[in-house]
Amino acid sequence: MTMPKRDTYTPDSLLAVAVEVFNERGYDGTSMEHLSQAAGISKSSIYHHVRGKEELLERAVGRALESLFGIFEETGATAGRAVDRLEYVTRRTTDMLVEELPYVTLLLRVRGNTGTERRAMERRREFDQRVAELLKAAVAEGDLRADVEPRLATRLLFGMINSVVEWYRPDGRGSAQAEQVADAVVRLAFDGLRIPPDADS
Repeated sequence: MTMPKRDTYTPDSLLAVAVEVFNERGYDGTSMEHLSQAAGISKSSIYHHVRGKEELLERAVGRALESLFGIFEETGATAGRAVDRLEYVTRRTTDMLVEELPYVTLLLRVRGNTGTERRAMERRREFDQRVAELLKAAVAEGDLRADVEPRLATRLLFGMINSVVEWYRPDGRGSAQAEQVADAVVRLAFDGLRIPPDADS
């Protein structure tokens, strides 16, 4: 039995399909024909929603960036000592990566071949810079060790967080497993970065 074509795609459902295809084939390796086949709709139906595949990319990475930068507006990231805000941002970034896994995966894989990709990479650098500033402030307040350069520590921290996209796959256990990932990231990072309470005794 032949399934009828779906002409009732919403912008959000079409975006979800596009992100899946981009992650599987790479953005450069994806054509509108590939998107049409994956969505089960005609190319003209896709053009009813978007101007082309770069607009889909822009929406996808924009969603990921909006989620990430939104973390800085949350109370845990705006109040308290720098080390506590940094730990909060680290945990929430890991949470967000898991919650928005396909979108953040795509964001981390862009290579700067289009204007949209270059803007996304610049925003990623801005995010990393804000985290580095928090880390630097925590060192200045005496809560984090000063023998690791802040930018290096930030790169190592996000190297660990971002690697999650390469192996984490939801398996039906839901938020409990995602929480374990965030707990592990925070524990591994901050056990190494924090100055022990008795360090000065």
